[in-house]
Amino acid sequence: MKYAGLFRRLFAFMIDCVILLGVYLFTGLLLGASLFAYPITLLPMIGFWFFGGMMLLSWFYFAGFESSKRQATLGKQILKVKVVDLNGNRIGFGRATLRYFGKLLSRLTFFIGFLMIAFTKKKQALHDKVASTLIIKK
Repeated sequence: MKYAGLFRRLFAFMIDCVILLGVYLFTGLLLGASLFAYPITLLPMIGFWFFGGMMLLSWFYFAGFESSKRQATLGKQILKVKVVDLNGNRIGFGRATLRYFGKLLSRLTFFIGFLMIAFTKKKQALHDKVASTLIIKK
């Protein structure tokens, strides 16, 4: 197996962020425009969208795509990498969820959890170690 390095993974993540931001903004604009027609009904939905919607959207995006048949988000697909378990098999939604929320640990360590990619043998970040996953080149 050939492991994906820090920069390839970073660029894939950047692509995913642009995609997610576009979806988030488009949906927010639709909700905002609808607010004028139904202000009382939609106000709680807009509050939820701005405070919880992005986290839910990104969780389902990352965990859903990484546990799918393609084993990769759109950014990872473009850069030809995929998420696998330590044996090279597809991961399930539960492990993909653990990997997604494990990224909080990688952030809380002042991003050292991400920098570990450059220094570990299998190019694993802290969240990859927590979820027992690898990012490999296709």
